Amino acid sequence: MIRETYVNALTLLALVAIPAWALYADEPFTITLMTRAAIFAIAAIGLNIALGIGGLVSLGHAVFFGIGGYAMGILAHHAQTYTALAEWPFLIEGTKSMPVIWLVAVCLSALAALVIGALSLRTTGVYFIMITLAFGQMFFFFAISWAEYGGEDGLSIYVRNGFPGLNTLAPIQFYGLCFALLCVVLIFAWKLSKSPFGLALNAARQAPMRVETVGLDPTRLKLIAFVISGVITGLAGALFADLNRFVSPTMFSWQLSGEIIIFIILGGVGRLFGPVIGALAFVALEHWLGGLSDYWHIYLGLLLLVVVLFGRGGLIGMLSGREAAHD
Repeated sequence: MIRETYVNALTLLALVAIPAWALYADEPFTITLMTRAAIFAIAAIGLNIALGIGGLVSLGHAVFFGIGGYAMGILAHHAQTYTALAEWPFLIEGTKSMPVIWLVAVCLSALAALVIGALSLRTTGVYFIMITLAFGQMFFFFAISWAEYGGEDGLSIYVRNGFPGLNTLAPIQFYGLCFALLCVVLIFAWKLSKSPFGLALNAARQAPMRVETVGLDPTRLKLIAFVISGVITGLAGALFADLNRFVSPTMFSWQLSGEIIIFIILGGVGRLFGPVIGALAFVALEHWLGGLSDYWHIYLGLLLLVVVLFGRGGLIGMLSGREAAHD
């Protein structure tokens, strides 16, 4: 446990030290890469609540990532074109305020997660995986057909949205904002895992019948976890869209859902910092190996095989010398 704490501390130190070095060395692209890793880590932490604690393997979590992204894209688009979104009985004006966009993103993600979770949790195992995948594909093809907001070509935003007191166009300031949110999400995930709800959710994953005997509903516990997971992933989607100043249907793709799962498996399922280390490793491999070959996913697959076969606790388990947090 002590060694894992050291690994966690070193990970946090790297998240601070690398951007600081990049700022000193005038390497804004490195700061952008770290921002990308921090946002992916937030999305993976969200899924890790459902997968690592609740045992819910969702292959459609990109739905919430995409909803968060399109919430940002649509609101910013109407703000920059000075038009309002007229949908009966509401008239929604655009905005370039990040806090407002985040609120809309998490509310829409929560609603979608509630509906998708309520339907998907009627099944278990591979059927749950396939239903979440089906929802993901539904949203993906809906976004492609949504010609008003770019359809297959996506939607560009000219200027990054604003946050009070910050110049979000400065890479280091936007990274600082994403890093702060990552820390908040990490603290929340840690508190959740130690709370009575987190313990009950873990028990529902391992022994649902025993949980029922003490008067708790395992399905309700998993649904709440699924909604919380969707909210956090939706927030990450809004941040990712702001980072790129672009949204497209690929934010709903099943490939992205698979990548988020890879972050967790690489880092360590059920580990607090597992998604963070997994996201950092993925972005680093994507950058370094992607420059060497278009087929860099081969090397990613080899690394994933090594981790799965020889490090059941993921990279964080291999570094700390501990097995997986649970079977």
